[in-house]
Amino acid sequence: MAAKPLALVAPYPRALWMVMTDDTRARLESKLELVIHEHEPMPDALLEAHLPEASFLVGKIPLPAERLARARKLQAVINVEGNWRPDIDYAECERRRIPVLSAAPAMAPAVAEMALGMAIDLARGITPADRAFRSGEERFGILGNLESFLLRGKPMGLIGFGNLGRELLPLLRPFGGRIRVHDPWLPDGLLAEAGVEPAPLDTVLAESKLLFILAGATSENEGFLGAAELDRIREDAAVVFVSRAEVVDFDAFVERARAGRFRAAIDVFPEEPVPKDHPIRDAEEILLSAHRAGGLRESYQRIAEMLADDVELILEGLPPQRLQRAQARTASVARSK
Repeated sequence: MAAKPLALVAPYPRALWMVMTDDTRARLESKLELVIHEHEPMPDALLEAHLPEASFLVGKIPLPAERLARARKLQAVINVEGNWRPDIDYAECERRRIPVLSAAPAMAPAVAEMALGMAIDLARGITPADRAFRSGEERFGILGNLESFLLRGKPMGLIGFGNLGRELLPLLRPFGGRIRVHDPWLPDGLLAEAGVEPAPLDTVLAESKLLFILAGATSENEGFLGAAELDRIREDAAVVFVSRAEVVDFDAFVERARAGRFRAAIDVFPEEPVPKDHPIRDAEEILLSAHRAGGLRESYQRIAEMLADDVELILEGLPPQRLQRAQARTASVARSK
C-alpha cells in the first residue's frame, strides 16, 4: 500500500480545535499522514525534516523561495488565519501552480452580522440607552429617540468589496437604501453586476448615512483614510469599522468620533490587545469591540469544514473551491496583521 501524502500542521496562534473538528480530523487522517505541532510555531528542525515529503502545509509557516525549493511534493499551502502573510513567496507558488489558500471566507459571515448589529446600535442608540437606564437617567419614548434614525431607506456606503462586503450586502438589501461601493481593485462592471453602485471614495464618504469600512490593508493603501478623507464623512453618519486598523489614520478617526463629527463603532485596533491604560477605553462616544466580530465557534467550524473539503478536492486532482486562493499580485502587497 502506498504511503499517504504528508501534511504538516502548525496552527499557532490558533489552537488545533479552531481548524480541525473531530470529524474533519478523521476525514483528513483517512487520506493523509498528519504531523501536528501545537501551541507555538513549528520548530525549523521539525519542519525541515519533513518538508521534502510534505504535500500540504497548514498554518503559519514562512515560505521563502529557498524553502519552497525543498518542498518538492508540495500541493497546497493553507493559511488558517484570515490574511495574506508577507513571508510567503506567492510568485514562486504561482509559478509552480501551488495554491495558497486563506480561511478568510470562513470568518466573513460572522463579521458581516456583527457589522449590521453595530450599525443598528449606532442608529438606535442601544448602548447609550442601556447605560442611561442603569444610571437612572433614561428617557422614555420619543424623548429617548431624539437622535435615533431608521436604517430603512438610508444611503449606505461600503469601502471595500471583498469577502466582508459580499457577505454584508444581502444583509443590507432589505433596508432598501441606495448602496454605493468604492473598491479600486474591482471593475465597475463587476460591482454593477452585484447590484451596487460603483462610486469614487469622496462620494461614498460624503453621501453615506451608514458607512462601512471593510477594506483590507496593503502596502499601497496604508492610512488612505487620513484626516482629510475623514473630514469628508457627512456629519450625521454612522461609521462601522471592522476590517483592518492600518487603513485609517486611527488617532484622527478616534478624535473625530469623540468630538461627535460622526458616530462610530470599532472592532479593530493598531495594537492588540489594546493597552489597559489606552485613552480609547474612556471613549463612551464610540461603540467598542475587542476584534471579536469573526471569532465565533461557528466560524472555526467553517474553517475546519472548508479546509477538509479543499484538501479532498486537491487530492482528487481538482481545484480548491471553498477557501480563498491567493493571487500573487494582490497577496504580495497585503499587510494585514
